[in-house]
Amino acid sequence: MRVCSTVFIVRAAEVKMGRMFSRALLLWIAAASVLFGSDKKEIDVSASQEWIDTGVDLKAGDRINIKATGTVQYDDGARSTGPEGLARGWMDLIMQFPVNAAGRGALVARVGDSGAARAFLVGVATTKTVPIAGRLFLGINQMPAVPGEGAYHVAIERTAGVPAKTPAGPVPVFTQQVLEQIPARVNDAQGNLGDRVNFVVIGSLEAVQDALAAAGWVLVDKTRKDAVLTGLLRSLSKEAYVSMPMSELELFGRVQDFGYAQADPLMVVAERHHFRIWKAPFTASGETVWAGAGTHDIGFEKDQRNNGLTHKIDPATDAERDYIGQSLEQSGMVVKNEYLTSARTVKEARTATGGGFTSDGRTLIIYLQSNARN
Repeated sequence: MRVCSTVFIVRAAEVKMGRMFSRALLLWIAAASVLFGSDKKEIDVSASQEWIDTGVDLKAGDRINIKATGTVQYDDGARSTGPEGLARGWMDLIMQFPVNAAGRGALVARVGDSGAARAFLVGVATTKTVPIAGRLFLGINQMPAVPGEGAYHVAIERTAGVPAKTPAGPVPVFTQQVLEQIPARVNDAQGNLGDRVNFVVIGSLEAVQDALAAAGWVLVDKTRKDAVLTGLLRSLSKEAYVSMPMSELELFGRVQDFGYAQADPLMVVAERHHFRIWKAPFTASGETVWAGAGTHDIGFEKDQRNNGLTHKIDPATDAERDYIGQSLEQSGMVVKNEYLTSARTVKEARTATGGGFTSDGRTLIIYLQSNARN
């Protein structure tokens, strides 16, 4: 009798423990579904519209899965394509698409409506972890002036990501005293003062390269010979050429370490976002400091030094400074931005070629994750 009673008590305890475990498991699953849940939505993307607001709001770290079907026609119905887009042809080299590396008619997307937001290829299907928060927009890879006909039916699934971790280690300290060690302006080989140093990036070479690549910046060719070779190779592979060289300017007694640009293939000769950066001969809390001078080419003008032809910059240079900062934020690798004003600030001056520019005198300080490539 005692044995049976003992067995009954043990089994009752096991049942109770099992129920408690099952209840705990259900509660955990319910909590996880809230924290790591998924949303699904279907939407039609018409070729007659430039960008479609999906109504899907994303957070940094969210994972999106996008699948598309349907057909879009071009050239009065002579050519049709699915979401993968048409094979790139010679005519695409003189066209300006949201994603210049993709074919005409491909399904593309972007996160956010910032002017610095870069579009990416979706095609028939893609899965992507988004680096920043923002609204998801979908569109067709085409020139707005020459739209196609038709639409794609798109299924979107968003899975909530793990909340972002706090970057390892403290943010480097960049003080006013450190800023004063950077010359206010760059100069040409003859010593003529030029563009203002209007931004600073703090981070390793690898972090800077990763952030710029993620933000859509292209390392420019260093020489005309390099440009000819790169342009030829890209043309043969029907890729857009946007890495045209830029002139050499000096800071810290030497020419720029790197030149970067963002441009559209049709406009690269006359118009592009671009900047030069120099590695500073000092650090901030042990982290590498990069001094940058950014301007926006908007056309051509006479070079006052030799009466030749040179690029004309947008005289409101603060807009380019802020654009560079906004574009780097798109990479998801920026941990902090701030503005400092040097005691030697420049608010109005002329470039080395004679063009005028204005500024509020502030320098944008951009702090990158030190472990961006890890």
